[in-house]
Parts: sequence; C-alpha cells; structure tokens
Amino acid sequence: MHLSPDQTAILETVRDFCKEKIAPLASQYDRSGAFPWVQLGALAEIGLLGACVPEEFGGSGLDSVTYALCLEEICKADASVGVLVSVTNGLPQQMLLRYGTQAQKEQWLTPLARGEKLGAFCLTESSSGSDAASLKSTGVRDGDDWILDGQKVWITGGGKAQTYLVMVRTNPEKGARGVTCFVLDKDTAGLTFGKPEAKLGLHAAHTTTVNMSNVRIPDSQRIAPEGHGMIVALSSLDAGRIGIAMQAVGIAQAAFEAAREYAFNREQFGSRIAEFEGISFKIADMATRIHASRLMALEAARLKDAQLPYSKEASMAKLFASETANFVAKEAVQVFGGNGYSREYPVERHYRDAKITEIYEGTSEIQRLVISKQVFKDLKQ
Repeated sequence: MHLSPDQTAILETVRDFCKEKIAPLASQYDRSGAFPWVQLGALAEIGLLGACVPEEFGGSGLDSVTYALCLEEICKADASVGVLVSVTNGLPQQMLLRYGTQAQKEQWLTPLARGEKLGAFCLTESSSGSDAASLKSTGVRDGDDWILDGQKVWITGGGKAQTYLVMVRTNPEKGARGVTCFVLDKDTAGLTFGKPEAKLGLHAAHTTTVNMSNVRIPDSQRIAPEGHGMIVALSSLDAGRIGIAMQAVGIAQAAFEAAREYAFNREQFGSRIAEFEGISFKIADMATRIHASRLMALEAARLKDAQLPYSKEASMAKLFASETANFVAKEAVQVFGGNGYSREYPVERHYRDAKITEIYEGTSEIQRLVISKQVFKDLKQ
C-alpha cells in the first residue's frame, strides 16, 4: 500500500521510537510481569494513546491506516504494551467518540486521548464469552441513578486503567436489546479488582476481574440510550478487530525477523541453514502470510476511514492475521531448534504471546461465523 510522505514520516518516527524505548525492555517486563507504565507514558508523549481521536478532544487525529501501521511497530517491539495501546485507543475511546455526549467526551474522552488516563472495556463474564449478550451483570434504575452489580472477567488493564466502559443488563426481558453501557471511574465506590491472571503470554498486560457491588452512578454516565449497549459494543468491536489483527502482524513480523536472522547466521553441515530448503521454504511461507495479513488489515482500515462497511473485512483480517501469527511463531521456534525453546531467545515469547490473538476480540470461530453470515447475506436479499 502506498503511503503519503506524512504517513511515512510518522511511521519511521514510531519505528525508531519502538526500537529505542520499548523493544529493549520487552524481555525484562515479560519475566517480571511489571505493568509497563514507563513505556505507556512515553507513547502518550508522542500522541499514540489517543491516536485516532480528533485534536479537539486531545487526540492526534491520525487516520486508521497510519494508526494500524504504528500499532504493528509497537506490537513488534512488545505485544503486551501493544495490546494496552490497542485497548485504550479502541473500544473505550471509539465508543465515547461515537456515542458519548459532549459533556462525556470532555470528562472522559479527552483525558484518555491525551494519555493522562488509560481505558478498559468490560463485556466478558464467566458465563458469557462468545455469547456476549447472555451477560448477567445488572443495572437497576433508582430515581436519577443506576445501581450496578456483577463481575466481569479477562479485562485487559483491569485495576490499572482509570476509565471503564461497562456493559450490564438493564432489562432482563429484552435479551440483547436489554443491555446498556455505562462509563465508570476507577475510584467509584463498590468497584474492585481481582489479582492479575497468571497467563501464558502478554505478562506485562495485566488482566483481572472487575467486580461491581452496589455501584451507584448517575444517569449522566450512561452511554447511548438505554438498551443500546450491544449496538454500541458490536459496532465498536469491528475497529478493535483491526487493532488485534495488527497486533498479530506485529508479533509475526518480530518472530519472522528473528528467524530470518538466525537462519542466515546459523551454520550446520558446513552451510548456513538458510540455504537448506527445509528452512528457506519456512521463511518464504512466513513472509507471504505476513504480507497478506498486513494488506487485509490495512484494507479494513482504509474502508473504515472511507466510512464504508468493513465488518466482514475486519473479521477476515483478524482471523487470518491471528492464525498467521501462531503459524509464524511456531515455525520460528522450529527454525531456532532447541534454542527456540529457551527464554534466552525472543521467539519463545512471541510463541506464547501469539496464541491470545486467536481468542480475544472474538475467537476465530466467532470470526468465521461473522464472515459466513456476511458471505451469505447477499443471497438472502
């Protein structure tokens, strides 16, 4: 895809920044599990925690294509940092930007876009994962207030983010049309957080439960009309899936580059292993799948910028890129041989980090469901 001079300049700046400020810390933070406030603060300073929000609300006003390419570079350097950037830029900010009132934008969106605060999105529950509309958390009206109760699970940034977009059921009789979205501050009375989950990968991106017990908030913290929560969430998930697609591309690119360099320098039987077809064909397959994944994600981003439908394209990109990341990371470990199983080399981290891209923001199975419905849609009309 051809980039403008401005896009090229931004991308080069971000690439250099990530190489200098983020990549050298990735292994250390993966092992310690420390939350990457330092890296996020540095990214906020260059405007990447509110990348696509208009400047009037404190953001950088980047187009979706430029942001997607920047996100790839961040995730290539450290996927834990990248997913936190993707989440705060994605659902919380996009939901507030698209559905929030002017007052809500000023109070919650602007601090997020400036990078003064971090955002999180709370939909998943222990009994409602892929079946998101079956959530059991409740919101009961009490005069001009709402009282929220329930628990959310697998919340990226839980306990660290300062702003939470929460989905609860406000009308049990209406199914998916009985869900409403609210914005909560971290210090709201009755809002508590569990311990960070012990995860396979993305160790620095803390994931916790979010617990609501008799949380009382005013109606002014409701996002969009009552009962429109799933509309708000699902329409914003498309943008989030582009972000996860580019996270997957970043992980794959990092694993690919490590494997390519290792294959070029490693010698066996008197030759570089890159000269053996068993290895060189792996590298060729990696490069091909990464290139296709990137183009698919950027096409979805281009459609988003053009304000054209892009749900199918976003799901295709997320599906293909996440499966590519897992394929590439697995093959990179194989190229490294025994060394690939060691924490002394980066590919084992990429291998662990890649798996989650097939799960969150909609599993691969859900993406296939979305895509198939779109594919057959025209025949039903």
